[in-house]
Amino acid sequence: MARFDLSGRVAAITGGNGGIGLGMARGLAEAGARIVILGRNAAKAEKALAALRALGTEADFIAADITGAKACKTGIEAAAARFGRLDILVNNAGTSVRKMPETLTPEEWHLVLDTNLTSTFHCCNAAYPALCAAGGGKIINIGSMMSIFGAPYAAPYAASKGGVVQLTRALATAWAKDNIQVNAVLPGWIDTELTQGARAQVAGLHERVLARTPAGRWGQPDDMAGIAVFLAAPASDFVTGTAIPVDGGYSVS
Repeated sequence: MARFDLSGRVAAITGGNGGIGLGMARGLAEAGARIVILGRNAAKAEKALAALRALGTEADFIAADITGAKACKTGIEAAAARFGRLDILVNNAGTSVRKMPETLTPEEWHLVLDTNLTSTFHCCNAAYPALCAAGGGKIINIGSMMSIFGAPYAAPYAASKGGVVQLTRALATAWAKDNIQVNAVLPGWIDTELTQGARAQVAGLHERVLARTPAGRWGQPDDMAGIAVFLAAPASDFVTGTAIPVDGGYSVS
């Protein structure tokens, strides 16, 4: 369908070499987009690029540590230059420190906030000129169930992801005039390296997730492909400022 066709479009995805980012990248590639992955792990990215190229799309990797404003700007500008344009930005890179709040150090707090929230702001600002030059575009920010719920071991993560949702709404209102739609996705419990670490650290997490999720399973990275295509495609041209859960029903149970 033309409304979901991304042929000729270019998507930059931070942290797109695994987990949710790669699941979204696969969806965008299958819809026809060319993909630029931004991240730090070049070896991991090579495996991701091979998987994407096997789908018949062009894909490339740009080494970037997006925890700094300068690196965000340099990385996004390089992504736009790689295929001559930029139409879609997915802010997916993230981290977490799982500790009770009274034990957190200032460095741990800032690591999570800088990686998850501040980098999203800097990458969006860096992408803005290229999206405007393309006549408009799509920004997809990755929030979390922790944008809605609290957890005792996730204070900086929850703060950062709640901030991502509010930043999404602010940018959506600021850039609607430029035909840029900005939306957030709130993944539920998706089976990734990050959540595998959570299961190892938080006793009983696996059982509690299964008990509360109506779908009766953990999500898989490819479960994120459909929402990525929708929010990146013309089908969502009148959708902006939203925060959409993709969680197997976890947030409504």
